[in-house]
Amino acid sequence: MLITQEGKATGTIGGGGMERLLINKALEVIEDGRPRTYHFAMGVPAREGMIPVDSKCGGEVKIFMDLVKPDPRLVIMGSGWIAQAVARYAKECNFEVIVIDDAETAKQEHFPDMTVINDKYPESLKQVEIRPSDYVAMLHGETSFELAGLRYAVNANPAYIGLLGSGNKAKEHKKQLKKEGYDSENVDAIKGPIGLDISAETPEEIGVSIVAELIQQKRG
Repeated sequence: MLITQEGKATGTIGGGGMERLLINKALEVIEDGRPRTYHFAMGVPAREGMIPVDSKCGGEVKIFMDLVKPDPRLVIMGSGWIAQAVARYAKECNFEVIVIDDAETAKQEHFPDMTVINDKYPESLKQVEIRPSDYVAMLHGETSFELAGLRYAVNANPAYIGLLGSGNKAKEHKKQLKKEGYDSENVDAIKGPIGLDISAETPEEIGVSIVAELIQQKRG
């Protein structure tokens, strides 16, 4: 039986009221990311640690729950030198990489074995449905481009949003998004500047710092 983070179930193990309880328990597993085992008493006296269920079935049921994590996806907005370095290192770290940009640098040859979307921007953003488990890296530089991409990402509320640039830029972009009515909690979750502080200077060093932060985020 598979239960999504929206509480929708595919398949069944039966048990009526027990199954309804399981959906709520599954959401707890999804929230903290740790497997759990539950022991149900189906209309029989519940021993310590068991969950009683109003049932005429009789007997006990033990259920093991584990989290099925999708392969991590990294959505990169931008295609310059830093974006290319990040994409290359992220790919080597088993991220599925998607690149969105309308610049000449957004070419397949710069992003081998990755998905490249080089169409009219920001309309091209709609070609990618950002998932809650996705990571988004805004690595462009132009204000209008950045705000359009951040609006789209904030609405989707992915696992991570990072913004290339100074802390002041991040502050001003967040202020603008909140002024436009975007969810304050989602906006505040934007990480800016993106990347771990390792005194990086070159595109490759900055790429390492960013991918290191993505790994840190992924590992919790």
